[in-house]
Amino acid sequence: MASLQASPFILSSSNKISAAIPVPKLPRVPLSVPKMPKKSVVEELNIRAGFTKTVPIDVESYNSTSIASTQLYALLESVADRVEMHNNIGKQRDNWNTLLLNSINMITLTAATLTGVGAIGGAGMPLLALKLSSALLYSAATGLLLIMNKIQPSQLAEEQRNATRLFKQLQSQIQTILTLGNPTQEDVKIVMEKTLALDKAFPLPLLGAMLEKFPSKFEPAVWWPSKQSQDKTKAQEGKFHKMAKNGWSEELEVEMRDIIEVVKRKDIKDYARLGNLMLKINKILAISGPLLTAIAAIGSTFVGNGSWAAIIAVAAGALGSAVNAFEHGGQVGMVFEMYRNNAGFFRLLEESIEGTLEESDLEKRENGELFEMKVALKFGRSLSQLKELARKSAYSLREGTSIDEFASKLF
Repeated sequence: MASLQASPFILSSSNKISAAIPVPKLPRVPLSVPKMPKKSVVEELNIRAGFTKTVPIDVESYNSTSIASTQLYALLESVADRVEMHNNIGKQRDNWNTLLLNSINMITLTAATLTGVGAIGGAGMPLLALKLSSALLYSAATGLLLIMNKIQPSQLAEEQRNATRLFKQLQSQIQTILTLGNPTQEDVKIVMEKTLALDKAFPLPLLGAMLEKFPSKFEPAVWWPSKQSQDKTKAQEGKFHKMAKNGWSEELEVEMRDIIEVVKRKDIKDYARLGNLMLKINKILAISGPLLTAIAAIGSTFVGNGSWAAIIAVAAGALGSAVNAFEHGGQVGMVFEMYRNNAGFFRLLEESIEGTLEESDLEKRENGELFEMKVALKFGRSLSQLKELARKSAYSLREGTSIDEFASKLF
């Protein structure tokens, strides 16, 4: 076999092939790459979505609105919780009124029956047992009546019903603000003040915070924030032009002032009169009921020593039961509280109209036409009826006569 000579291009499988190709060094050329401008997240999303034009966003204003919205949602949850609490407690206190009324009347009538039985044929130990039983029952009825008359469960229930209604109203206002969008810190402040004012006007606990049930004088209920001193100047005449501004005109202002006069002279005055009347009736009944059952308790201990003792004990017990039924069955306390809240409603409306008219900048007021419509609805009137009422009020003021019509047709 011929021997093969090794070639420089053929290597064994155990050797590696290496080759070096000389490349000339190129001179360094400085290149400047323009920096891409950084895009915000909003711009980047707009570009990816296919929008080439973006609207600039005021981040500070956006953050302020976002914080206000978050705060309003927190207040909305708190108000919704208060609605549920006042609703439940109102039902509970209404049950108190029914249960205590039925229990006290049953106790009183049972004691009167025992007294009558003892007077008819009791003697010795049976008579003593009947006298003791009737005296204890009358005493228990007197104690329960004193407690019931002090707290006035029917009035407590009415307070909670009003609180539930007003908190639902506030809840609806918050939802409206959030729906319209762009809430401000001023909205948050107003809602917070209204919430705290309602908490103060309608307290939940009984001990230490319960409203006075027998005040010395009738006063309308107040459930709105107190009017703070503001840098407002009273509206001056001549500020209106021929064209109405923001829905307001001089004629509308005069109409609102005439409406306020009707509210003061008729509605508030009448509810103050009725409230004072119910307060006096409630005081008389609250004293008479326990007094009669106490007299019956004392009279029942003398049964058997004469017919007059039994007559006084039975008659006083029966009268005490009737007085209790009239006071708490007729819910006199509830009627008093209803008059108090109705007077408060008109007082709030009066302050709302006066506060609006005191604002000299018409642009800062609520739209005049919208404001007039709201006032008409609160009185249960149409716009034409409201204007007619204002004309009657102006005429009665000029002539010095009394107007024969109330502002509200609702209550």
